[in-house]
Amino acid sequence: ISYWKPNVTINLVDDFTRYPHNNVPPNVAPYLNVDPSSNNYYPTVFFNEFWLLRDKLIALNETVEELPLNLEVGPISMTKWQIFLQMEQSFQVHRSYGSMLEGEADELKRVFLEGNPYFLGLTMIVSLFHSLFDFLAFKNDIQFWNKNKSMEGLSAKSVVLNFVCQLIIFLYLLDNETSWMILGSSGIGVCIEFWKIGKAMHVEIDRSGKIPMLRFRDRESYAQNKTKEYDAIAMKYLTYVLLFLVFCFSIYSLKYEKHKSWYSWILSSLTSCVYMFGFIMMCPQLFINYKLKSVAHMPWRQMTYKFLNTIIDDLFAFVIKMPMLHRLSVFRDDVIFLIYLYQRWVYPVDKKRVNEYGFGGEDEPQAPQTLEGSDLAAASQQAGAEAEAETSTEDKKTK
Repeated sequence: ISYWKPNVTINLVDDFTRYPHNNVPPNVAPYLNVDPSSNNYYPTVFFNEFWLLRDKLIALNETVEELPLNLEVGPISMTKWQIFLQMEQSFQVHRSYGSMLEGEADELKRVFLEGNPYFLGLTMIVSLFHSLFDFLAFKNDIQFWNKNKSMEGLSAKSVVLNFVCQLIIFLYLLDNETSWMILGSSGIGVCIEFWKIGKAMHVEIDRSGKIPMLRFRDRESYAQNKTKEYDAIAMKYLTYVLLFLVFCFSIYSLKYEKHKSWYSWILSSLTSCVYMFGFIMMCPQLFINYKLKSVAHMPWRQMTYKFLNTIIDDLFAFVIKMPMLHRLSVFRDDVIFLIYLYQRWVYPVDKKRVNEYGFGGEDEPQAPQTLEGSDLAAASQQAGAEAEAETSTEDKKTK
């Protein structure tokens, strides 16, 4: 497909340097047009396409009747020209090594073109914290499953479903050419979810058939949750409603939106199911809390990392280019978290319940008890009575 470039920028390099004969700098020599008779060089003409993004190109076909053209001609300094050349060469090297996707250079340029400089600086700082909180969240998740000896109160099936959901999301983000930072975080999550399957269930290879198959068997310590009835009710009605919405979204997307291939449409539909299913997996916990009028005693360390990452994801949703479904899922987490905070404020804490992380209040170390007020006075009286009893016993022995 041929494309039309709506913006054409022609720059004349502002350079009047007298270069020594046969000693022209290597970064300038390929672009100099030297007159052999006078040894003078003509002004360097630079067709500046550095800020021309791919999504600004117009595909040429039979339906196109008019095409816009914006022509700009002006000088450019030697320093600025060299910066543009070095940046383009750097992008080409990274693309040749496979360390940069085709559209990632455009996303980097878009940040500088459309972003506020102060907001850009804030985003760079926040991105460092996002990576740190992601690492801490992964670290605590691995520590829990590595030390976990019992599956009581935990759903082994949800671990398998989480792995499938994470894998579909990763493929969807990869198909939409999302930034490497988001892809890296999602890829690490896929690896961790796959590792957790072996911790939650017995995974065996069945070689009885022609094709070896994986068999999943529950661990002996696996037990049904007491809140199974409420959980089943919430899952039942939410599944009916949300699957209907997903079906409608898939038909709408197929009819009105553009997709690169059938594979992209299937991935988009599956990803919408995954994001909706993630919402389904969060809502039963809220429904169970409502029916039991109680909330689990969740460890604040994991909750703090989850909350901070949610805030950072909200910021990235406006700055970094990402699929619309992934952007909506970020704000979905905000709604669930705010409802959970409200329930924690309204309902008392039941420390014996196991939460979605597999922790209970009794798992947290208890602070040493201190004696104050009447308890301290009672302890002093008891110690005094014991001392008097010992004194009277010694007096009797002496007599």
